[in-house]
Amino acid sequence: MLPPLESESDLIDQMTTPSPAVRRAVSDVDGDIMILGVGGKMGPTLAELLVRAGAKRVIGVSRFSDEAQQTYLEKAGVETIKADLLNEEDLKSLPQASNIMLLAGYKFGASGNQPMTWAMNAWVPGMVMGRFPGSKVIYVSSGNVYAFTETDSAGSSEISETAPVGEYAGSRLGGERISEYLSVKNRTPLTIVRLFYATELRYGIIHDIIQKVQRGRTIDLTMGHVNQIWQGDANGYLARMFPMCDYPAKVVNLTGPEVLTVRRIAEQAGEILGKTPVFSGKESETALLGDTKELYQHFESPAISSDQMIDWVAHWVAIDGRSIGKPTKYESRTGSF
Repeated sequence: MLPPLESESDLIDQMTTPSPAVRRAVSDVDGDIMILGVGGKMGPTLAELLVRAGAKRVIGVSRFSDEAQQTYLEKAGVETIKADLLNEEDLKSLPQASNIMLLAGYKFGASGNQPMTWAMNAWVPGMVMGRFPGSKVIYVSSGNVYAFTETDSAGSSEISETAPVGEYAGSRLGGERISEYLSVKNRTPLTIVRLFYATELRYGIIHDIIQKVQRGRTIDLTMGHVNQIWQGDANGYLARMFPMCDYPAKVVNLTGPEVLTVRRIAEQAGEILGKTPVFSGKESETALLGDTKELYQHFESPAISSDQMIDWVAHWVAIDGRSIGKPTKYESRTGSF
């Protein structure tokens, strides 16, 4: 096991230190890289990773409700632009960039604000594809577009049935379909990335489970199987995906290579924390899972294993490290977030 991460600066440094493979891939990217929705959970570390990997120019676009975040990114070497992607004038005012990463989306609160959910997750991708027809686009969507699969399987592959549950998942599939249409119509090279839960010390399914173990709270086992990928690894793969962009669009699942059980995560963390997990319910025979054969045909396995993630997060929770305070709600089987 690697040594524990003791501070947020340690965490950020770990997630933004590029591997040699990432450095090579980023050095081969022709032109500027613009990240739309850079202010989200993954955007800041992805932008900093690209800068540290030697990207020629990284532009980060967000509404930046948190000014400290904008200041941090500027100090990290990211050019920032304050803009609302739902505002057509703001979108038109953005500079041209040869390479676009679309990270913007709306999940938490989706069940209470369906119009905003569809606007952000379906309309914005279409607006972006129409605004940048000559760019390569990496669009980060969600694995929620798939049907639940048997837990003893590898999960849904890129050609599996899509059967979104709930309005969040439906809006994500809507954004994909509109983007695919415009990719073909305008010959815009596009990669659609279906992400299954990136995790880090302050956020993620592993964090949610271990926090409950530490606090003696009951862990529902109904959604008893999950995928997880370390956010630093997820960012590293995203940084290397521009060569995959094509039309019709390339679709790729992005998550860890193994199916994890919630029970195992909790029990393993309990051994580290000296706590006995409290469970309720029984593991369902199906779960939202992704088959990653396609991803790992292109790239090596993640640098950070599931055991390492559990060890790191357990230590972080034990020392009362900061939480972002946004539970993933991975337990939902109704699509309500």
